[in-house]
Amino acid sequence: MEKVLIIVGDATETVDTLYPFYRLIEAGFQPVVAAPEKRRYQMVLHEVKPGWTITKEWEGYSIDADVAFAEIKPEEYIGIMFSGGRAPEYIRYDEHLVAATKYFFEKNLPVASVCHGVEVPAYADCVRGRRMATVPKCKFDLEVCGGIFVNEPCVIDGNLVSGRTFHDNGHYVGPWIKLLEEERARRQG
Repeated sequence: MEKVLIIVGDATETVDTLYPFYRLIEAGFQPVVAAPEKRRYQMVLHEVKPGWTITKEWEGYSIDADVAFAEIKPEEYIGIMFSGGRAPEYIRYDEHLVAATKYFFEKNLPVASVCHGVEVPAYADCVRGRRMATVPKCKFDLEVCGGIFVNEPCVIDGNLVSGRTFHDNGHYVGPWIKLLEEERARRQG
């Protein structure tokens, strides 16, 4: 079974993470959760409530990391997904995560990003000239690193598939899984 990385940390958004996690299993892939260290992580729920101008946050489910960033051997994986929430703001500086991120872009393997997930490939200098969706408040993070913000529920730019928030899961996860299936068929062919 082909393995796919899901990148998380504390305060990773619950729906951003679990929807693609279970969709990968449905499609016959093995999701592998990677984080700063191999332990349990607290996920959160994010929503801009009526009358609020900023995101409100609640604790969500927790998730166990299967591997630490330092243990990632990128060649063992067929693709990668950058989940949202507050985690990317903190984990993006990890040198092992940066190296793994660059690998998937350099090898043109299927990459998915949602919401704040953009902060990891942006910091890794992988978004230059690339069209991406992200939550509008991360538009600056994308553009300052040379990316092109597109305010749509699914943006496909070659191997890169992105959505704005968990509200877009039904739009961008399917096309990303299609790229993973094409890569799997290429490897088996």
